[in-house]
Amino acid sequence: QVQLVESGGGLVQPGGSLRLSCVATGSVVRINFMNWFRQAPGKQRELVAHISYDGSANYADSVKGRFTISGDYAKNAVYLQMDSLKPEDTAVYYCHAYLRPLHDGYTEYWGPGTQVTVDT
Repeated sequence: QVQLVESGGGLVQPGGSLRLSCVATGSVVRINFMNWFRQAPGKQRELVAHISYDGSANYADSVKGRFTISGDYAKNAVYLQMDSLKPEDTAVYYCHAYLRPLHDGYTEYWGPGTQVTVDT
């Protein structure tokens, strides 16, 4: 059974950096794309960054120039390098993938989320 496992969240001061990692475990045949979403308290979940199977990436306007998404689909992994962090980046960050597992068609998967807190 496929699962998404996230790591790398934590507490960081404004202006600092964090790197999130997400690995799809289990029998993955192919990944179509992977995303990072985030949800702050009292707000809707929003798309932060997207990376396709060919490596093309897109970002929310609020993180452009500060966050970088990268993928290593040979390892079924996606990363989010977050620089120049601001307090408004505080949220639970979720990994999301659209992939084909061994015994099924293309399916969406979500990770459990990892907390990122930007505070002094």
